[in-house]
Amino acid sequence: MPPIHPRERHDNWVVEFASPDPEARQALRTAGLVNLIFFSRRQGKARHLNLSHPLTVTLIGLGGFALLAGVFAAGIKVGVKGVSMGALGEPAAVAQERVELAGLKTHLQQRIDGLAMKMGMLDAHMIRLNSLGKRLTQMANLSSREFDFDHDPALGGPESDAAGRGAQVPDLSAMINQFDRRLDFRSTQFSALEYVLLGRQLSAEIRPTGKPVMAGYISSYFGERMDPFNGEEAFHKGLDFASDAGTDVLAVAQGVVTWAGPREGYGVLVEVNHGNGYVTRYAHNSRVMVSAGDTVQRGQAIAVVGSTGRSTGPHVHFEVLKDGRQIDPISFVGH
Repeated sequence: MPPIHPRERHDNWVVEFASPDPEARQALRTAGLVNLIFFSRRQGKARHLNLSHPLTVTLIGLGGFALLAGVFAAGIKVGVKGVSMGALGEPAAVAQERVELAGLKTHLQQRIDGLAMKMGMLDAHMIRLNSLGKRLTQMANLSSREFDFDHDPALGGPESDAAGRGAQVPDLSAMINQFDRRLDFRSTQFSALEYVLLGRQLSAEIRPTGKPVMAGYISSYFGERMDPFNGEEAFHKGLDFASDAGTDVLAVAQGVVTWAGPREGYGVLVEVNHGNGYVTRYAHNSRVMVSAGDTVQRGQAIAVVGSTGRSTGPHVHFEVLKDGRQIDPISFVGH
């Protein structure tokens, strides 16, 4: 009869030790000499498992290795799945970024096209302004150096020590602003040119030029002469233009009437102030056609030839004053 060995009972299995001595059993546990007996409550049978048997040890080792291999394979699978999901998600994000980048490029191109159109319009305006400025400068006989519409004004200065950079797309706005400043400079040139032309035109209009009558001749010059009434030497302060009575007397420049009526020695007199120190007088008229304060133009009829005042016959006594002093009108009348 086989010896009965001490046992430790659990729910469905029993641990059997080969020795009844507790100290020996502890030694057996330490040495691994343990038998496992499994009881099946349903079948009522017992199964033995010798843990110290080499085959059992081998099977346990293989089972542990298989368990570790399964865990490792599961980790690799999860990692590969995550990598696959990341690889699948990255192209979608890149595609979205490409769509956004294409939209930005389209918007930027539209802005560039708009700026290019504006630059073309500004350049066309600049060409027309330069052409007009050149013609006006030539017509006015002005210095082409002062009003140069062919070249931009000279610029310069020492080179900066700071490192520069190339032109960028946003610099187009700065280029347009610079072009606007060039237009402003041209506008300033035109304003100065207009001022010069207007000044010349005004000077030409207010400067006494021409004869006070359409038909007639100079009957007495400016300077020393024999007085027609007493025969004594006297200074004649103007020019006498003999003409038919009733002939229109004409203003020789634009101005404002400061006197229109009788005046001692002059008879019926018209006096016109032209500005810039010039005054003209038209004397011995039969009647006047303007009033004091009226503005008259060059060639406008202001009186009628007569023989009023100290006069020997129908004529116009014509005087030119500069800064209050009579000067020889011959340089203004011409021949």
